[in-house]
Amino acid sequence: MNTRTLLLTTALACTAFAGLAQANDSTSAQAVPYHYGMPLHIAKVVSLTEPTTLDCKVITAEMKYIDTTGKPAEIAYRKLSDACSYQN
Repeated sequence: MNTRTLLLTTALACTAFAGLAQANDSTSAQAVPYHYGMPLHIAKVVSLTEPTTLDCKVITAEMKYIDTTGKPAEIAYRKLSDACSYQN
């Protein structure tokens, strides 16, 4: 009886933690595409990411930031890849 209660409690705790981890996962949210003139209200930039490429071309980069109200946000924008600065 004690073992059954312990196993049930452990299973419920694992389920609760898994649900909590999924609720706090911010990677599932899609970045909002930037359009010209869009107000951003950036207080702090958290990270800048872009796909790696050896070709000089236009890519979609993403920026995660904290806005002026303190909420995290993410935006996608188009830019030239870093490979363009190394090619002549």
